[in-house]
Amino acid sequence: MNKSYFYLDMKTHDLVLPYTGQSRRVRVLLPKNYETDTDRSYPVVYFHDGQNVLYSKESFSGHSWKIIPTIKRNPDISRMIVVAIDNDGLARMNEYSAWKYQESNIPGMQFGGKGVEYAEFVMDVVKPFIDKHYRTKSERKYTAMIGSSLGGNITQFMGVEYQEQVGCLGIFSSANWLHQDAFERYIERKNLLSDQRVYIYVGTEEADDTDKTLMAGNIKQAYINSSLRYYHDLIRGGVELSNIAIHIQSGAIHNEEAWAENLPDCLRFFAQNW
Repeated sequence: MNKSYFYLDMKTHDLVLPYTGQSRRVRVLLPKNYETDTDRSYPVVYFHDGQNVLYSKESFSGHSWKIIPTIKRNPDISRMIVVAIDNDGLARMNEYSAWKYQESNIPGMQFGGKGVEYAEFVMDVVKPFIDKHYRTKSERKYTAMIGSSLGGNITQFMGVEYQEQVGCLGIFSSANWLHQDAFERYIERKNLLSDQRVYIYVGTEEADDTDKTLMAGNIKQAYINSSLRYYHDLIRGGVELSNIAIHIQSGAIHNEEAWAENLPDCLRFFAQNW
């Protein structure tokens, strides 16, 4: 069946990471009639963990973010270009953490600290490439970024570090408790732009098997506390309350199925300003 039937044409690019010299798959989902509406430009939504965004068969959990059905079934949501940036598999935990984390229950295990370099790749390589090759609305207001779990961590970091370029953030089930103190020291020194739009989602039954190797104690509560702390950080930093949405979902666990369910609300929240 022709992919365009599903609203979309998909392009695949391999872009080189400056810090490894290796290429990374970046897929671009174009909106309906992109080829014919040549005078129209579009907002761009960047997703981390690109393998989990498009197709369930390649998703880590066996269930994707369902972005294609979301767009098909919700025609009221503004047309957009979706950019899915693959993670690096085993190195994912390093790239999605701006700070090193060493306090795991596994002796000698540490990860993190490559997040700054990964963020530079997204903002200095991927975004300029997309803006050059596609009809984007490249301005901050129309630039969104979404991530879940550790992908939420790096989205939170980039949302502060690149706040003058990224106007919308979708933070799903962030595992920011992994480096809460470091993040707090970082964000407390920042004056945040009042008009950044931030959608925060967390379930009450978060935590997977990996989490249990990284932290003793009530991980479910840690997810909730960390999301609430981020909410307060944004307000303290100057983001207007009307630009923040927070949703705590009873009974929801840590997977793409829950994130996909809440994705339409997140996109609608962004699109209120588009």
